[in-house]
Amino acid sequence: MEYLIKDLNTMQVQQILQNAVGPRPIAFASTINKEGNPNLSPFSFFNVFSSAPPVLIFSPARRVRDNTTKHTLENVMEVPEVVINVVNYAMVQQTSLSSTEYPKHVNEFEKAGFTAIESDLIKPFRVKESPVQFECKVNNIMALGDTGGAGNLVFCEVLKVHIHDSILNEQMQIDPFKIDLVARMGGNWYCRANGEALFEVEKPLTTMGIGIDALPHSIRYSPVLSGNDLGKLGNMEALPSNEELKSFKNTEEFEIRMQSVVNSDFASHRIAKQLISEGKTTEALKFLLINE
Repeated sequence: MEYLIKDLNTMQVQQILQNAVGPRPIAFASTINKEGNPNLSPFSFFNVFSSAPPVLIFSPARRVRDNTTKHTLENVMEVPEVVINVVNYAMVQQTSLSSTEYPKHVNEFEKAGFTAIESDLIKPFRVKESPVQFECKVNNIMALGDTGGAGNLVFCEVLKVHIHDSILNEQMQIDPFKIDLVARMGGNWYCRANGEALFEVEKPLTTMGIGIDALPHSIRYSPVLSGNDLGKLGNMEALPSNEELKSFKNTEEFEIRMQSVVNSDFASHRIAKQLISEGKTTEALKFLLINE
């Protein structure tokens, strides 16, 4: 399917964006108006955009149905401060409840059953149940349009962060399994970042991978090896030398694996794929090159 945006209405565009761009982290924004009335609402048009200064941006878009603005946007215009609370699985149902469009005077902390605690540097309250809370000042608000569905980028500079001790590991860093974050998908769907959903990808930040284009043609275009397999092979810093290949050929590991090579097409590729799945990417590359 292909679409020109000019041929779609705003609701159709929004549905495509929200279903295709995800999972999206959730900014659970706590604000306050000039009369001192608190407001609490989640926004999934959100992310971190800078570390120095530390800046988070979320976007309370104008309502598509009637082009009205959210209470959160109105509040940060009156009092340019906000607490960005992160959302984990233990609080996701309450967070969703708080997104109900209650009248302006209604306190979502009370409606959703959250505990409001005072911030140290700003006026809006923090959500006690949130595992991480960012106290922020609002540096800028950028309107992206004036019609229904138009976003309003709220630039939030982090002044102080509060982290629950319960989500820290032994190195006093946030443990991705303990924080148990959730994120928005399209429609009613959410995503939980826990269990088997979490996996590591080694980043080539301090090294330079050889690249997939450095692999022999038969490996690059293998019908057995996946794009992820090739990505791991291409992340190796160098092709193994002839001496390294000879040394590996004399190992017990190689002899055991060779016993599984039968007279079938791409048998060595299947064994290499298994080695990669076991975290033995270097051995997999050597095995492939020896059997070229």
